[in-house]
Amino acid sequence: MAEFTLELNDDQKQVRDWLHGFAADVIRPAASEWDEREETPWPVIQEAAKVGIYSLDFYAQQFFDPTGLGIPMAMEELFWGDAGIALSIVGTGLAAVGVLANGTEEQIGTWIPQMYGDADDVKVAAFCSSEPDAGSDVASMRTRAVYDQAKDEWVLNGTKTWATNGGIANVHVVVAVVDPELGSKGHASFIVPPDTPGLSQGQKFKKHGIRASHTAEVVLEDVRVPGHCLLGGKDKLDQRLARARERAASGGERVKNAAMATFEASRPAVGAMAVGTARAAYEVALDYAKTRTQFGRPIIDNQGIAFQLADMRTQIDAARLLVWRASWMATTGKPFTSAEGSMSKLYASETAKKVTAQAVQILGGNGFTREYPVERMHRDAAIYTIFEGTSEIQRLVIARTLSGMPIR
Repeated sequence: MAEFTLELNDDQKQVRDWLHGFAADVIRPAASEWDEREETPWPVIQEAAKVGIYSLDFYAQQFFDPTGLGIPMAMEELFWGDAGIALSIVGTGLAAVGVLANGTEEQIGTWIPQMYGDADDVKVAAFCSSEPDAGSDVASMRTRAVYDQAKDEWVLNGTKTWATNGGIANVHVVVAVVDPELGSKGHASFIVPPDTPGLSQGQKFKKHGIRASHTAEVVLEDVRVPGHCLLGGKDKLDQRLARARERAASGGERVKNAAMATFEASRPAVGAMAVGTARAAYEVALDYAKTRTQFGRPIIDNQGIAFQLADMRTQIDAARLLVWRASWMATTGKPFTSAEGSMSKLYASETAKKVTAQAVQILGGNGFTREYPVERMHRDAAIYTIFEGTSEIQRLVIARTLSGMPIR
């Protein structure tokens, strides 16, 4: 078991500096253009693939970092560059985590490489869980998966929404209901292979922030996938459903569903994304406060500005520590007895919203224009308290974990 330390080792520092250089030299110069275009920045993703950042090997190396800090460190640096472009680069990772969390070794080896493609033929993947009437309330999910035993196929019908890369992905991972009577415990995840008939893109959303990341509905109309596309396999699913029925009948312990297993694994990473955006806005505000003069002196000479910057930096560092703790605990097998993963996502997300708003205020009128990046950062930061579990849901998870009570 790796010893906990707040000091990055030489290899981690080298990776951090490499990512920071890519974020500074490639992502940041393109950020404003792709935010305005509201399109997937394929040229930037391809550049990331060419240098090895957008690849299965890179994410595997970070994922298996024995300290647990590889992924959060990478997320922070990329999102320091720009949240929209960075999400386009890392968005495939949520689908990959869905396969890692629920799939067999064969499924992992077969499908994850197809999610990324290669530097000459870049691909992306989508994780499809939310629905128009089922976001935080996963028990209300309506997308159905029905098993056709004669053909050993699953037939999927429904509409997914808020899917990053939805409709443009090479591989879609879809969470669907297989046993409606079990509520959220009757869900399973399925791979929808490339060019499967019946899957189409619905509405593409025009968003407040992270506009360089493609977000759309995914429509499933009699989508047939082979039996081996059920993540984990049918035997494992049947066993899990049987346990869920027994526990439901006896009022026993809760069983985690497929979507929640994915989100639990990704929450500290989302926290790291928020830290990156907050840090970027803080740095812009700090530099501005040092150079902007009013009444014959830099505005940082005023306590009203200086104290804000002190609080911003303190909150960013506290958020990073919560993210690192949760990431270290997950990697070393420490149980989240106090919902530490949700804590990290909650605090980092709220910090990003607050810090970017303060950055806009420090820049004054300039901060409200698109001539300065804090306006975009503030718009981008709003998503962190919403996706992959709202702040309200994180508080609910934490409260339930601490109290052991079914708080509603």
